[in-house]
Amino acid sequence: MIQKPTKSAETTFTMMNRRRFLRGLGVCMALPALESIAPRRLFGADAPAGAEVLHATTATGAPLRTAFVYFPNGAIPASWLPSGEGKDYTLNKTMEPLAKVKDKIQVFGGLTDLSATPGADGGGDHARANGTFLTGVRIKKTGGNDFHAGVSADQIMAQQIGMITPFRSLELSCDIVQNFGACDTGYACVYQHNLAWSSPTTPMTPEVNPRLLFERLFGAGPRSERKQNLALRQEQQRSILDYVLNDSHALAGELAGRDRDKLDQYLTSVRDIEQRIQRSEKSRAGAKEPDADTPAGIPESFTQYVRLMYDMLFLAFQTDSTRVATFMIAGDGSNRDFAEIGIPEGHHSLSHHRNIPETIKKVAAIDLWYATQFAYFLEKMENTKDVDGNSLLHNSMIVYGSGNSDGNRHTHVDLPIILAGAGGGTLTPGRFVKQPDAPMSNLYLSMMDRIGVKGMDRFGDSTARLANI
Repeated sequence: MIQKPTKSAETTFTMMNRRRFLRGLGVCMALPALESIAPRRLFGADAPAGAEVLHATTATGAPLRTAFVYFPNGAIPASWLPSGEGKDYTLNKTMEPLAKVKDKIQVFGGLTDLSATPGADGGGDHARANGTFLTGVRIKKTGGNDFHAGVSADQIMAQQIGMITPFRSLELSCDIVQNFGACDTGYACVYQHNLAWSSPTTPMTPEVNPRLLFERLFGAGPRSERKQNLALRQEQQRSILDYVLNDSHALAGELAGRDRDKLDQYLTSVRDIEQRIQRSEKSRAGAKEPDADTPAGIPESFTQYVRLMYDMLFLAFQTDSTRVATFMIAGDGSNRDFAEIGIPEGHHSLSHHRNIPETIKKVAAIDLWYATQFAYFLEKMENTKDVDGNSLLHNSMIVYGSGNSDGNRHTHVDLPIILAGAGGGTLTPGRFVKQPDAPMSNLYLSMMDRIGVKGMDRFGDSTARLANI
């Protein structure tokens, strides 16, 4: 059940939001946390007597953000697993890009997704890996519209704390979306193309179009109005920032020097993203043989595409537009090629490497590419200060992983899982932690506790809360 904030919480939230947005014709831009206009410890443990403490908040009063990032087809274990244990661990080849944030992540060994194992259902490991990763509930094997999964961990969180932000949750992907037909050995495509589920029969379809995500974050009104406003801006060749120019100048006059710099950097970031989307739209429109199935705003480079989506997720967290997000970079079973890094073969095809050294080397290079993009996002979060002086990454819990372990054998034990961030000081990053045969759902229960979810004794196939995190 969705819990509504109390009257006192609503009043405090309104005070905090007095200057949280820049507004203009068809534009409503959320702002990053600015100390000049927002109390530093508004909802913290040391808040004044009688003040309402909201969910998804750290002890200092900063927002506590949660994200689940999914990469497909597992990882080469020999290149993924670190050596050593606890604080004394060494990153393996696949995780080398995370060296700068090594003390900000926990690498887990031994976590399982038993709901994805074959059992009597036979084949379909990719559909099960994807469809059960955040639910811990076995999916119904059907190729029709009578599909049935479970409520995902992110949506349990969103249902209880999502009312305190403009967006209850955000769902992103850089893959195609197909919510009809059968895809993997008799399983409905909907399982492979969705990570988040608000009910067992309701997938939260991710946004794959950067332009539509940008308009959702910074536009105003329903989708039809945002589309009209975009057409007007494009006709007039104006930036979205042009419509909030007066409001941004007025706000700058209210801010201290450090906050003025922060506002300027934020507006520059928004404009940079807008220009990157515009360049992609022009590039695809001018192509000799444009792909009719590919939205115009998607960059031709997969690296640029993924980073663009990471950048918008970063802005959503920085502006407290949401505190819950999922980013399914690609659905399990993805056979995307990686020609831009010299690998023209499909990822899924390569993942069945049959122990051929050269093929294993190519899969490990793809695993490294995914880890490099994740490192890009984490470094950006770590290098950005939150309202309490800590980094955005410190005040976050970010799961990175796959529902397959060894893609060659379709195993779902000892999954490749990283938990980044300190959860506002409630987590112990900088370790390699072995959790023998513990369900992923145990980790999610522990994360729910930190974000303020109430009334959850069990989740999915959980057996207990994961204590050592």
